[in-house]
Amino acid sequence: MAHWLVKSEPFKYSWEKFLQDKQTFWDGVRNYQARNNLREMKKGEEVFFYHSNEGMEIVGIAKVVKESYPDPTTDDERWLVVDLKPVKTLKKTVSLAQMKAEKRLQNLALVRQGRLSVCPVSDEEWEVILELSNKK
Repeated sequence: MAHWLVKSEPFKYSWEKFLQDKQTFWDGVRNYQARNNLREMKKGEEVFFYHSNEGMEIVGIAKVVKESYPDPTTDDERWLVVDLKPVKTLKKTVSLAQMKAEKRLQNLALVRQGRLSVCPVSDEEWEVILELSNKK
């Protein structure tokens, strides 16, 4: 199974709001590469939830509960959404600065393509980020 990372500005949609909602469709993606990543997401795959602009840190883990379908917020058929539900809040958030400083994460899409809102995360990168989230 693949792993992913989605980005949201906390003032638009925060992890706390996601926890309250218990599930959401991930809309508003208007970048073709990010859209293609949404298309690749499969039910049951895990997703890091990243607060962008404010905080700039991974705050939790979500799961794909419904695979891609047309974005209901637009009539433009090019755009897709997936349904996500929160799984758990990280014990300790992992900042962008920490990820950039970690040599094992030098190829992480979040580091290489900072503006991409939906990114793949390799199994090794996933484990490194979980390791960072468990450090004191």
